[in-house]
Amino acid sequence: MKIGVYICHCGSNIGGVVDCPGVAEWAAGLPGVAVSRDYRFMCSSLGQELIQQDIREQGLDRVVVAACSPRMHEPTFQRAISDVGLNPYFFDQANIREQCSWVHKDPEDATRKAKALVAGAVARVRHQQALSTNMVPINPATLVVGGGITGIQAALELADANYPVYLVEREPTIGGRMAQLDETFPTLDCSA
Repeated sequence: MKIGVYICHCGSNIGGVVDCPGVAEWAAGLPGVAVSRDYRFMCSSLGQELIQQDIREQGLDRVVVAACSPRMHEPTFQRAISDVGLNPYFFDQANIREQCSWVHKDPEDATRKAKALVAGAVARVRHQQALSTNMVPINPATLVVGGGITGIQAALELADANYPVYLVEREPTIGGRMAQLDETFPTLDCSA
């Protein structure tokens, strides 16, 4: 197994607190790590190309990126490794921005925690298996539970969007609490 580890500086967001070159140098000694680098902006096209080049030239079969939140750039990196033939699920991302540099003032503490998160990501990616995305047919019909004003409105909007709708109400009439009122504000119309 050949793992590539990439530590992002995220400008000064991470690099201003975490010793990114030190984390990259340290990560090179982790089991299975073949390449360990730090780069100023890993999510940039140049950062992605660096990962792709290492996959091609070094024969990497797993990738770990320590950067910002996976919610922000996990799809970016998965697409980048997928473009060069690596299964996108052979990827893991450690969040060293929100979980280290943004919450620690002491660079030593932040760097120590970043190393721990990178070590965890490397250990995790070693056990990941190839996955594939499957397409399954769906039934576009929608069940709306509750025939109150909100349920009726939801059912009407779905029907207007050309979806089949089933409206279910446990009471013998629809309208919910609104149907129990005599008049409605501001026009004082009959609620029925």
